[in-house]
Amino acid sequence: MKIHLLVLGLIAGALTANAGTGFGKYAGEFMSLGVGARPLSMGGAYVALANDVTSGYWNPAGLSHMNFPQVALMHAEQFGSLVNYDYGAVALPFGSNASIGVSVIRLGVDNIPNTISAGIDAFGNPVTDPSQIGGIDPNFARVDPDRVTYFNSADWAFYFTYSKKESDNFSYGANVKLIRRELGDNSATGLGFDLGVWYTPMDDLVLGANLQDVTTTFLAWDTGTNELVSPTMKIGSAYFIDIWGGRIAPAVDFDVRFENRRTASNANLGRISFDIHTGLEFQYKNVVALRMGYNDVKQWSMGAGVQLPKLNIDYSFARFASGEVFPDTHRISIMFTLESAQFARTEE
Repeated sequence: MKIHLLVLGLIAGALTANAGTGFGKYAGEFMSLGVGARPLSMGGAYVALANDVTSGYWNPAGLSHMNFPQVALMHAEQFGSLVNYDYGAVALPFGSNASIGVSVIRLGVDNIPNTISAGIDAFGNPVTDPSQIGGIDPNFARVDPDRVTYFNSADWAFYFTYSKKESDNFSYGANVKLIRRELGDNSATGLGFDLGVWYTPMDDLVLGANLQDVTTTFLAWDTGTNELVSPTMKIGSAYFIDIWGGRIAPAVDFDVRFENRRTASNANLGRISFDIHTGLEFQYKNVVALRMGYNDVKQWSMGAGVQLPKLNIDYSFARFASGEVFPDTHRISIMFTLESAQFARTEE
């Protein structure tokens, strides 16, 4: 099951790295979770809709559509508070048609118990050989809680974004990504690049694409072994319909990967896999919004948003389809816009 691998992905990198340099399936999975309650309540179908500070993650080309500085924050506890997921970003308009931004993601499991050296025999003496713990050594009696140690597993991603609007119909952007993975006393560092485009061929129709890890991202572990994160193509579309005094925006995204996921994806052609995200948003007079979506891990989502002066507050609720055992996920994000003439984008 793909979602099980998603949870285990925090430590899988360290385990697969022992095999030497090679493509680590799911090595970059933590970067595919998504950011912002608005996009996530739409099932992650946001590549074409991205036009604010969160574009640094979803599609760097969309960052050039903002006209004022913005700051976004989000915190979520995944899988019943097992995994802490945090996101923050800031973006600034640059000149008459460009923007720059910085985004940070942290996905971590903290205070993981390590019982490898915590075994004792019936007399309270330590069982010093970790390979004997678990009943193999007849002297092993139990785990001594006082000998249990704790460690953290955390993945970090830092996005540095540049975006430029060539015309009202076309823009492009790029990310430089610094990646840091930590597992106990071991760590890995990597560098990656994303390329994004945004295009509107006709009124009310928007197309977008984000080629993530375009040059294949290299992760070097301090153990001397390495991982490679293969490219992912995210393509999407959205269409705007004016109705009931507001606007409806249905959106569809596809993730195209090259990791030989096969049964862990919605569809595949050999090593190439395809995952779909669908979403729908209804905005009323740019004040309130209702949203729903369905993502690639069979998770239904819905949410709502309120747009106040200079402040957007968004909420997302997600539940897995029948048969899944993971608890519901709640996300709240805020976005602050310095909507003042002194901070506005300069015009030519």
